[in-house]
Amino acid sequence: MLGIERRQKITERIQRDRKVYVSTLSELFGVTEETVRRDLEKLENEGILSRTYGGAISNQHTNEDLSFPARTSLNFEAKQLIAAKAAALINDRDTIMVDASTTCLELMHALKEKKGLTVITNSVKITHDFMDANFNIISTGGSLRSHSCALVGPVAVNTLANYYVDVAVISCKGLSLAKGIMESNEPESEFKKRLIQQAGKTILLADHTKFNKTAFVKLMDFAALDYIVTDQAPAGEWLELFNKYNIKVLY
Repeated sequence: MLGIERRQKITERIQRDRKVYVSTLSELFGVTEETVRRDLEKLENEGILSRTYGGAISNQHTNEDLSFPARTSLNFEAKQLIAAKAAALINDRDTIMVDASTTCLELMHALKEKKGLTVITNSVKITHDFMDANFNIISTGGSLRSHSCALVGPVAVNTLANYYVDVAVISCKGLSLAKGIMESNEPESEFKKRLIQQAGKTILLADHTKFNKTAFVKLMDFAALDYIVTDQAPAGEWLELFNKYNIKVLY
């Protein structure tokens, strides 16, 4: 396993468990403890974790996100799988709204063969990367939240009110059985709340690491969803909840 792959796995583990141990990682990856310490040092320099005696702890709080570049490579294979499955729910000539998440960025790549799509987004990255694609791209405008490459604020939210689309696609920070669908910050939460009001159906993209995870802001209740697309079969308690709200699950 390459160092960059190993550090991605460490990042995923520390996001899930909040802490890691050098000895455990050494055994897991079949490398020396010194190699693990160097990995942790690099991740500390990126602001992902703080090293402690014998391991490291997460730097991420419920109201914080990794930067957009850091999230792009996180759970990348899961995002590709989710994007491919979600793309099947979108038809030629659909009008869609997508948020500025890295999973929605992967969805856009999966939609390249679709014809006549109109895409409304607050994502700076999507607007830039797909300017020459065979899509009609509408940018919401707004205030730049550079950490997530997202346009937010009143201008972005008010722009959404001018449109009604076939499909809204969003991601989130976490899903809690007790609290609902969670987001890490208020500006992007407010944008997504308005986005789902402007669509005929709503699709949530969430990999398995988002389940049983809380965050700073409640985004919405599960009743607002039509579909959830994930990369692994959810646990039975989750399937019961989705069935209760008539949410279709793809994995």
